Amino acid sequence: MRRLVALDLPGGPDFVTALRHVWDDGDAALPVDQRFPAAARAALIAAMGASRVVEASGSADLAEGIPVDDGDALVVATSGSTGTPKGVVLTHDAVAASADATSARLEVDPDRDRWLACLPLAHVGGLSVVTRALHTGTPLTVRPAFDADEVDASDATLVSLVATAMRRIDTSRWRVIVLGGAHAPADRPPNSVTTYGMTETGSGVVYDGVPLDGVEVRIVDGEIHLRAPMLLRCYRDGTDPFLPGGWFPTGDLGELADDGRLTVHGRRGDLIISGGENVWPDPIERLLGTLPSIADVGIAGVPDPEWGHAVTAFVVPTDPARPPTLGELRDAVRAALPAYCAPRNVVIVPQLPRTTLGKLKRAELTAHGR
Repeated sequence: MRRLVALDLPGGPDFVTALRHVWDDGDAALPVDQRFPAAARAALIAAMGASRVVEASGSADLAEGIPVDDGDALVVATSGSTGTPKGVVLTHDAVAASADATSARLEVDPDRDRWLACLPLAHVGGLSVVTRALHTGTPLTVRPAFDADEVDASDATLVSLVATAMRRIDTSRWRVIVLGGAHAPADRPPNSVTTYGMTETGSGVVYDGVPLDGVEVRIVDGEIHLRAPMLLRCYRDGTDPFLPGGWFPTGDLGELADDGRLTVHGRRGDLIISGGENVWPDPIERLLGTLPSIADVGIAGVPDPEWGHAVTAFVVPTDPARPPTLGELRDAVRAALPAYCAPRNVVIVPQLPRTTLGKLKRAELTAHGR
């Protein structure tokens, strides 16, 4: 019987060693987020049906675990940005396909490159750095958390980061910075690559708008569908998410250019219909995020009797004593985007609700603005 083994360990050599042992035994691994309190970690381990747990103090068998199938490598919990986390089952074949495709696109050379993993290993953005390094034999350094000074001092050449972390480091010393999580800043450095992907895709599958080799993309009624060898096998509860023909509906909306380049607009639920116009939050957030007076910003549609939904800016000001005015925000947006994209309301907040990888929990903004 193949077991699911929970790795309740911080990032570092011990995590990598434990993962190797799990795979050598023919089992699958569940990385557990170390920032969760003990009760939440235990609840996740139980919900995912792990049969064994490995901790810094040792390992123990668990009762009532649910077996995994032959060939299963990982169970990764989704970020929960759109609801209750789900367990995504990734096979060894999927992990290998992801490692090969990403390494080919980035022209990774194990003789000259080294990966740095400093994002949470409980999320696919951090975990995939480890798995692709193991699969390709590329040297690897794993840190328990992001630390700007440690990142700057690293001898690695490749790193995966989110935008908020990238802003705190010397970007010039890296051969490639892989950006995931929240949308990339407009002024990102030329040695960075933006990725589109999710837990179900094993890591990013579209780099700077171009699908990786072996990744097929289609748009159906505005929704992005994917077909690729690195996709999940199923969810941990046995749910099969695939459409006929092996297509995976992402729940994201986007469009394909004639040259095959993908533009991602956002989650279907992110679209704001205001006064009969379709308004996507991402372009507004990218624009307003360049203003010196704004430290962080999120855009959401708040129910409005006149407009249906009013475009609302939730702003973390750089200087709380001098927050930007609604007029300043509207002028900035109207200078670059259609007038209907300009916010009709501004809400000053101390911080925005985000997942650990920086994805905005937009539904919480909407509830806060009512």
